[in-house]
Order: sequence, then structure tokens, then C-alpha cells
Amino acid sequence: MAKVCVCCGKGPAFGNSRSHSMVATKRRFNPNLQKVRILVGATPRRAYVCTRCLKAGKVTKAA
Repeated sequence: MAKVCVCCGKGPAFGNSRSHSMVATKRRFNPNLQKVRILVGATPRRAYVCTRCLKAGKVTKAA
């Protein structure tokens, strides 16, 4: 599964997990993606959209 939003292109961000002794290990911040049916042109299709785009109404959900 591609961890990228169809609408805005938001993908995973990378950083460090810090333990109590401040040892850094690589980690990944995944976006909150939902698999929804959206209208692309006139045809509905399933796509991954982040919750920020859903809440803002940037995509039209298919019925």
C-alpha cells in the first residue's frame, strides 16, 4: 500500500525515536489515510485520502 494521499500527496515523514538515554533510532510518522470511494471525473474509484483532505472537502465522496 502506498502511504501517500491522492489529493495532496502527503506521505510519511521520518524522524528519530528517543529513548530515556537519548539514543536515537529511526522511526516513521505515517499520515492518517483512509480508503474511500471518491469521484475521479465521473467514475467512482477507491483511493487513499488523508483525513485533512476529507475534513476540508477537497474530494467528493461517491455514494
